[in-house]
Formats: sequence, C-alpha cells, structure tokens
Amino acid sequence: MRHVILGTAGHIDHGKSALVKALTGTDPDRLKEEKLRGITIDLGFADLRYEDLTVGIVDVPGHERLVRNMLAGAGGIDIVLLCIAADEGVMPQSREHLAICNLLGIKDGLIVLTKNDLVDEEFLEIVQEEVRGFVGDTFLQQAEIVAVSARDGTNIDLLKQKIRDLATGIRPKSSAGVFRLPVDRVFTLKGFGTVVTGTATSGKVSIDDSVDVLPAKYKGKVRGLHNHNEFVHTGYAGSRLAINLQGVDKDKVARGDVIVLPDTLHPTQRIDVAIELLRDASEIKNRALLHLHTGTSEVVSRVVLYGAQKLSKGQSAYAQLRLSKPVVVMAGDRFIIRRYSPVDTIGGGVILDPSPPRKTDPATLEIFHGASLIEKLTEKVKRSGVNGTTIGALRAWINEDSDKINSTIDALKRKGMLIEVNDTLVHGEVIAALREDILAFVRQYHKRSPLKAGVTKEELKARFKMVEGRNLSKVIAAVRELDTDKDIVCLKGFKPALTTLDEGVKARIVGLLQEARFQPPFKDDLAKALSIKDKQLDDMLKLLASEGVIVRINDAIYLQRDVFEEMLATLKLFSQKSTQITVAEFRDLLSTTRKYALPYLEYLDGKRLTMRVGESRKLLL
Repeated sequence: MRHVILGTAGHIDHGKSALVKALTGTDPDRLKEEKLRGITIDLGFADLRYEDLTVGIVDVPGHERLVRNMLAGAGGIDIVLLCIAADEGVMPQSREHLAICNLLGIKDGLIVLTKNDLVDEEFLEIVQEEVRGFVGDTFLQQAEIVAVSARDGTNIDLLKQKIRDLATGIRPKSSAGVFRLPVDRVFTLKGFGTVVTGTATSGKVSIDDSVDVLPAKYKGKVRGLHNHNEFVHTGYAGSRLAINLQGVDKDKVARGDVIVLPDTLHPTQRIDVAIELLRDASEIKNRALLHLHTGTSEVVSRVVLYGAQKLSKGQSAYAQLRLSKPVVVMAGDRFIIRRYSPVDTIGGGVILDPSPPRKTDPATLEIFHGASLIEKLTEKVKRSGVNGTTIGALRAWINEDSDKINSTIDALKRKGMLIEVNDTLVHGEVIAALREDILAFVRQYHKRSPLKAGVTKEELKARFKMVEGRNLSKVIAAVRELDTDKDIVCLKGFKPALTTLDEGVKARIVGLLQEARFQPPFKDDLAKALSIKDKQLDDMLKLLASEGVIVRINDAIYLQRDVFEEMLATLKLFSQKSTQITVAEFRDLLSTTRKYALPYLEYLDGKRLTMRVGESRKLLL
C-alpha cells in the first residue's frame, strides 16, 4: 500500500473542510469551538482510500491569525489542493498559502473551485481566468482546475479520480533513511497513555522500538502504531502515524518535537541556510529576529547574512540562523520564515547544514546548495577536519537514503578521496596535509636535537593535540618515511649524529663515570664539570643510555656499563652465601655511601633483581 499526504490550502471559509468531508466522509474539524464557529482552528485529518493507495489529508486553517497552525501541517505534504471559493475568487490567504507551498518545495497539486453551486457558468469562467493568472510562475501553473460543490456533490467523484491520478505519480518518501516523525498532535487515551501523531518524513518504525523524543531527549518505547485508524506493526515514511508511547508522559511532548530512533539525530541551535524572500516582502536586515517554521516546530531565530547587510524583496542569500531553542533538522529540509513583528510570511528556503561552525565559507554553502551528493559528502567530511566524521553522522546530516549514502562513501573510499581511520572518515587531502605536517615536525626535531633517537609520541600528541590520539597513531604508522620504535618516532634510517665536539664530551662523560665507579657525580655536578648546558647533557646521557654505554639509575645518577655489570656480578657472588642483603651490607659491598646504595637497590627492585622484605632485600638474581 502506497501512502501520499495531501494538504488543503486557501482562504478562510473557502470550503476546505466541507470539501474534505465530501471526499472522505470524515469531518476534519474535531474541536468543539471549530464546529460552533464553522471554521478550522487547528489541523484536521482524514484519509481517502483507493485499492492500492491511501491519501492522508491534512486540513489546515485559513485564517491569517492561524497561519502558524497551517505551517505545522504543511511540512509533510506531497500534493496540495488549493481551494478557492467560486463566489469570491482569490483572497489574501489564497496568496499566502500558495507562497508557502511554493517555498516548501511542493511540486504537484490541483486547483479546486469550491461552492460551484453559488455562481453561474459565466461568472465561473471569469474566476477560472483570474485563478489561472494567479498561479502563473508557480508549481501550479499547469495544474488542472476542477469546479466542485460539496453541498450537492458536483464533480466530487471526478476530483477523487484526479487526486488518485496525481497521487499515483508521486515518488514515495524513502523508508531507507533515518526515521523522523515531527509531532503535530499529542493526547492521551484511557488504558493506553500518551499518543503522538504526525507524518513520518523518512525511515520506518516498528512496535517495541525504542525511541527518543527530541529536543528534550526523553526516552520511550513504541507500544502501539496506527495508520489512519488501523493497527500496523511497522510505520513507513509518507504515512500518517499515531504512536502510542510507553514511558513518556503527555506533558513531556508537544507539537514541534520529533520522534526518532535512539542516537540517530541530535538537536541544534545553529543552521546554515539558503534564504529566498517573496517578491512582495519588505527587506530584512542582518541580525534581524525572525520566526522560523520547519517541520511542525516554530522558533524565534536571529538571521546572520553572509556577505550582505540586508536582503531585499525577491532576493536570495546564504545565511546562518541562530535559534532561541533547539530544533531537529537535516540538510535538505525546507523552512518558512515570518517577520518577528508584525508577523507575516516573508520567505523561506532550504537547510544546507544543520551542524555548522560559527561562520561558514560561502563557497562551501554553494556546494551544499547545488552540488551532487558525492560533492556534498566530500565537502562535509573535508570540513570535519583531522578527526573526521562517522558514517552515522553523515546519515543524520543529510536527508537521503542510507543505501545511497553508503554506496557513495564506498565509491569515494575506492578513489582515495575518503580514508577510513579507525571508525571515522577523513578527507584524503586532510590526511595528506597532516602526514606532511608530521613529517616536517620530525625533520625539524632531528635538526634541533640531533643527539636524540627521535621524538616521543607524547611530544607528537602535544604538538598535534587537535587530533585524537588513536587517529594520530594510525596516521603516523601510515607515513612511509617514518619509523616507530616503541614510544619513539624518527625518520627512516635516522641515527643520532655526533660532532667532533660531541664525541669529546661523550668520551669525558664515560671517563668520569668509569673513574668514579660506584660514587658517580650527580647529573648537576656532571654538567658543571663538563661546562655544558643541562639540555645538552640530557641529550648526551639519553644517547649513551640508548647505546648501552651507560645505565640510567634515576634522573640524577648514571653508571658506566662495565661498573654496572661489576655491581651485578658482586651481588650475584654475595647471593651464593645469603639470600638476603641489608642496605648497610650492600653499601659496604660496593664501598659506597647510603645516598648511592638506596637508589641502586630501588633500581634493582624495579628490574625485579631484588625484592624489598622489611629492611632487607631478597636476592632474585
């Protein structure tokens, strides 16, 4: 069964609700006040059923003060019935509703001249001519005009057939994308609890699915599903759905909220957009306040125009809307803007990026606005920088089929334009630039510190702190010109280089340590004796230790290798007589002092050659 959403549009008292009742047998005016006053105040719903097709009908109010309610129902509409009373012709809300439908990107519809029984043929022809001129340059310029009477049933059956013909050609909304249902009604049913209704704009949802209510992030579960008053196990994109929510109180949900599957979409308070003003709208200035209508939500926003200080009637521009409260949107969604005060419709447009930075390059917005999906995804990943983005985030970013997004990403990966690093996607150019930066940093490091074996990973993390650690490690490993040895990264084939002067310093260090035996000069005293800077001495000691010429006991004490081996041999010989040794015995054994004996024993403890037992050491050699 295919599902298509039809919406009514038109001036107040132009017969929209009466027409819906004549088509479906259902009175969409459900509120007591609506029946008393004879006008639609809030959204009404009905359905028109064919053998293989269900047309859900959203009846919207026509009064100028209720346009905000009309907008709450207009977001999911596939086709529109523009209703114009034959006895009155085109009226102000006829114009505003048509402009709204045009801005929302609705592509198909029919023009219905209602109250046909109140005029004669000659007057009807005049109205038809007026209407044909009215819809010129809009999506309805080629639409059929059907004159009907809800009172006597004239052409109602004909209109049903025209609706069926038009609805059959509508491309179904995709059920392969991220599930979204903007809430337009909330109520409770005795014995069931909270029920929300809306039009599923994408994806699908099933009984027992866990769901999130955004933007408040309440968590619930689908207890029941109805599509046009019939129980269903799964609800699909394009369907009018009533969802019985378990675990969510009625007062926690409101019109404007969005029902989604867990961890798929996220609220935002900043969106990049392409704005188009109506031809009869007055100008808006940069940083002006506006009412933003998207999905079923309405929120006050501040418009920040890119490259302009004002926007005049009929003009278009790129802008950022900064919102007073969060909304849930995707790239490709349409929206309407209304003046903050006095409130009237002035334009609309399309959302280009629901998660932008504080300021965006207009060239990027050009790509998001008019380029192919390949180009959009490539640009979005490129803008995500060195840490990249996930496939899940891309699915949540743009309103497209998940399968189409997956195949596009696979194609880009095969071309090397996107590279998978751990579980993220990074643009190939970004990776290439990062590799060059890392390589340049290591080269420069070798120049500054020629005695060091290389740069530590911690130093690289500090230098490239904008990159997540696990991503950085994977990128470093992929740089062919680099070698990694445990925690040290260096150029392939790099060996610490000693100048003639360094060779002399090296020989003097080894000589001093060998001569001092088990009472070597501390590092500070060694620097003074050699008349060199601490950093130079540090580099030299690390180099000698890496070559095995000396042994680092701690940061202040180093032993010449032969002296260290002599200490081990002496201790091993002692172990043949006793399995334990005291600090004093160890001190006397090496003919040294306590200030050296203790660090030696702590070093041996760390190497598990000895083990402290009370005041003694157990020998494990």
